[in-house]
Amino acid sequence: MTLLTTVMDQSLDEGYAAAARARGEEGRRRLPTTTRGKLVLALGLALAAVVVTVSGVNAHESEPALAKEKDALVKRVTDATAAADRLQRDVEAARTQVEQQQRRALSESGGATGLDTLNGTVGTGAVTGPGVKLVISDASDSASGGGTDPRTSGGFGGGRLRDRDLQLIVNGLWEAGAEAIAINGQRLTALSPIRAAGDAILVDNRPLVPPYTLLAVGDEKRLPGAFQDSMGGHYLRLLQDNVGIKATVSGQHALDLPAAVGFTLRLAVPEPPSPSPSGAPGPGPGAAGSGATGPGSGSPATPSTPSTSSTTGVPKP
Repeated sequence: MTLLTTVMDQSLDEGYAAAARARGEEGRRRLPTTTRGKLVLALGLALAAVVVTVSGVNAHESEPALAKEKDALVKRVTDATAAADRLQRDVEAARTQVEQQQRRALSESGGATGLDTLNGTVGTGAVTGPGVKLVISDASDSASGGGTDPRTSGGFGGGRLRDRDLQLIVNGLWEAGAEAIAINGQRLTALSPIRAAGDAILVDNRPLVPPYTLLAVGDEKRLPGAFQDSMGGHYLRLLQDNVGIKATVSGQHALDLPAAVGFTLRLAVPEPPSPSPSGAPGPGPGAAGSGATGPGSGSPATPSTPSTSSTTGVPKP
């Protein structure tokens, strides 16, 4: 009974009790006891309160300035976009005048029809005809696929359509037999790059906004099925099933594709006339084998198509 009484009366061991008393005395010794120490402590607390208050006031006052800077930057971007649109309209108007002068110069020789065909083929002229309409949208936040993302191995991922995805899909349309393609009103040529700037997709250095509308001129009955069977069509189905990308394909009886803007040939040059044999007159303008494209040649020369690593994969002529 004596042991039980001792345990109940002294529940804390004497060593633990002594340690607790020592810690209490040490804590009391750390507190300033003199008037000077108390003043220093009060001054430090007051200085910390002043610093916190000043920081809060500065942060509150800087919010309107940041908002003004943001509004000014947005306005600059909007003005630059509007200026680029005006310049593009001026380029289109100047191109229309040039085409009119070309037709007028070739009307006597009957070469205007061939020039229109050539412009439509290379993308510098507007085209009209049947084809397919492909609309692609990013996946919604709640969409989740049941498989593996085919883009994770290349550093891509997520529910957004990437520039490489659009390149493969466009190549699938060319493979299926498309004769002309435009993306959100931007006509593709052999020199049209599809690239990325952050999360935005650029076509000919023009940013695109989803949904992405692809118009392809071709056989409206054969083109949709051929695209589904192409590598680009299979890849698009993988994106739909595994990532949640949305896409719809529909045949169209009539499509109007604009001409490309800013298309410039840098490598094509006229072929020099071949030297004529001695004593024989040289070939006249437009003669067969001379490579001339003037009146009487019968068919205009086709410009070369330089290959670039970032082009959309336009089929070889």
